[in-house]
Amino acid sequence: MKRNHTMMQFFEWHLAADGDHWKRLAEMAPELKAKGIDSVWVPPVTKAVSAEDTGYGVYDLYDLGEFDQKGTVRTKYGTKQELVEAIAECQKNGIAVYVDLVMNHKAGADETEVFKVIEVDPNDRTKEISEPFEIEGWTKFTFPGRGDQYSSFKWNSEHFNGTDFDAKGERTGVFRIAGENKKWNENVDDEFGNYDYLMFANIDYNHPDVRREMIDWGKWLIDTLQCGGFRLDAIKHINHEFIKEFAAEMIRKRGQDFYIVGEFWNSNLDACREFLDTVDYQIDLFDVSLHYKLHEASLAGRDFDLSKIFDDTLVQTHPTHAVTFVDNHDSQPHEALESWIGDWFKPSAYALTLLRRDGYPVVFYGDYYGIGGPEPVDGKKEILDILLSARCNKAYGEQEDYFDHANTIGWVRRGVEEIEGSGCAVVISNGDDGEKRMFIGEHRAGEVWVDLTKSCDDQITIEEDGWATFHVCGGGVSVWVLPEQNEDCADAE
Repeated sequence: MKRNHTMMQFFEWHLAADGDHWKRLAEMAPELKAKGIDSVWVPPVTKAVSAEDTGYGVYDLYDLGEFDQKGTVRTKYGTKQELVEAIAECQKNGIAVYVDLVMNHKAGADETEVFKVIEVDPNDRTKEISEPFEIEGWTKFTFPGRGDQYSSFKWNSEHFNGTDFDAKGERTGVFRIAGENKKWNENVDDEFGNYDYLMFANIDYNHPDVRREMIDWGKWLIDTLQCGGFRLDAIKHINHEFIKEFAAEMIRKRGQDFYIVGEFWNSNLDACREFLDTVDYQIDLFDVSLHYKLHEASLAGRDFDLSKIFDDTLVQTHPTHAVTFVDNHDSQPHEALESWIGDWFKPSAYALTLLRRDGYPVVFYGDYYGIGGPEPVDGKKEILDILLSARCNKAYGEQEDYFDHANTIGWVRRGVEEIEGSGCAVVISNGDDGEKRMFIGEHRAGEVWVDLTKSCDDQITIEEDGWATFHVCGGGVSVWVLPEQNEDCADAE
């Protein structure tokens, strides 16, 4: 029987810009697989504005760390050769690699151009606050270091519909580029009236040449890297119809198994459902609403009603299209969408994503290995290894919830015959010490179960009728299982 799938986001914002990250990934692939990680989402692989940039200030989509551009051959993470080798090493160890694609904007243009724009209200981009006027904008991309290799397409102002800096006037604003067929895309998020524009030079997906070039690039990337999937960045700002077309073309190119997950950062479920409808459910979405629920729970403590933790979440309404996560590079402290989940609740949050039937869970590199930068945060490898082991070996079979108390919730997974000793009982508290009486199954009568997290050191015997009372310490999580010598996940396939 196939083991549970688990993804790792294999980066955090403050990784050292030492060019060694692809080598680290190759080296760690066997260990990741042994822990139960069978896919990794890697950061943007394309050349950015500098060797320190995380990759979201994207410059040249065809430069994967191969050409001397922006003062560097390698990217923040390494060279193209090291990337190709890391992906091959992951695949050798049974780990799929999903590459982060930044398709909303371009940065670090090679030359300026003069063109007409209309300034719009940054809080309502549908509202014009100027007549058309000329600016000097950074919109000309000629890629002198790469030339025409892989693609001869050169970008200029006709391929963008907005920018944020006038070099002539030395001032910033949201400037919509004026001209024939120039407007914001309509099929985007409606925050700020129209959220097509996010940053830098905004790619215009109304332009047929742009659509063609971006689809050609996606196919080229698949051929070049032989990766197993894509993570699409900032898709609420990109024409949803284009995302549908792009996904269809990539799946046609690589086959139905090619996996795509999108960052649609919107906690409104109706908006998520509408987006999934538009793209014909060809891609999955990160469960942003669940992340915010977990964040709220970590702030509110015992005042949060745990029995409602999954209400209005994507994993509840669209379980087969939800990628569940606790934190990521954007939600970590001091970043754009800071909503960091408190330390005390983090193990419980991971239990809620890793040990349940629904959703495709992600473990964040920053939670596992720690976060660097000016205010480092220690990793939680020890508890996460315990939960990953439980996911790999125990969290199978029928699931029954006991979400009947505001401060103490639990659920059981009754196990499957194909995985010996599988099954678990999970109890979470955000208040005092608690307990849950839950049904495991009469065929488990007499088994003695222990708490994998070791926060409760007693043992529990399953009663004759298949029921047992499982304990949890205040503000913690306990994962009760039949103890055994667990095999590692690399050998468990």
